Amino acid sequence: MKLLHRNFILLLVMLLAAYLALILRPTHRIADDGPKVNLETMIPKQFGDWQEDKTIIPVQVSPDVKQQLDKLYSQILSRTYVNSSGQRVMLSMSYGGNQGSDEMQVHRPEYCYVAQGFELKKISDEFLTVPPSKIAVRRLEATQGARVEPITYWITIGDKATLPGVSRKIAQLKYGLTGNVPDGMLVRVSSLSSDRNKAYQLQNIFINELLNAVTPTTKVKLTGKL
Repeated sequence: MKLLHRNFILLLVMLLAAYLALILRPTHRIADDGPKVNLETMIPKQFGDWQEDKTIIPVQVSPDVKQQLDKLYSQILSRTYVNSSGQRVMLSMSYGGNQGSDEMQVHRPEYCYVAQGFELKKISDEFLTVPPSKIAVRRLEATQGARVEPITYWITIGDKATLPGVSRKIAQLKYGLTGNVPDGMLVRVSSLSSDRNKAYQLQNIFINELLNAVTPTTKVKLTGKL
């Protein structure tokens, strides 16, 4: 009798959990509000001391990785920029209208670079000064043979810049509790250099000059509300 009673309670709990999951499932997509995102027009091809270097063809990802990316993101922008000193920086942005799940993890450098045969090391989380505030970024170094590529990246969930882990989960949860499905973006900046400190200094300059060149609305999309 006690076993039947316990099983009945467990059944009620399971049914209640299923019901709550159904009624609390976010349904309103933030991406449907306001102007549509168009990375190709939002991100200038020339700004400050930088201009797009069309002689450099972005490295193509493998077909299986591309298939996954096409499912996750509605837009992906990849460009290489060069300054008057001949220094080059690679920019990659991926935007998706549904970032309320954990599927976005597949495009983090920790996953996609490894899938392309790179080895990752020297991973650290820092704050990048973006006046009038700062954003949390992740730094890491990808190596493949003689190629050394220091990387800086961050993620936005709705209007908040975050990093993988607890902070990203909290941002997702906050939107979910309001019934909203957040859009989001992964912004990655990298350059080829064996001197990671100089590479990050160059990337800092590039990022700030880019953010100074875009509209306030685009800046919020890229960094969240500062």
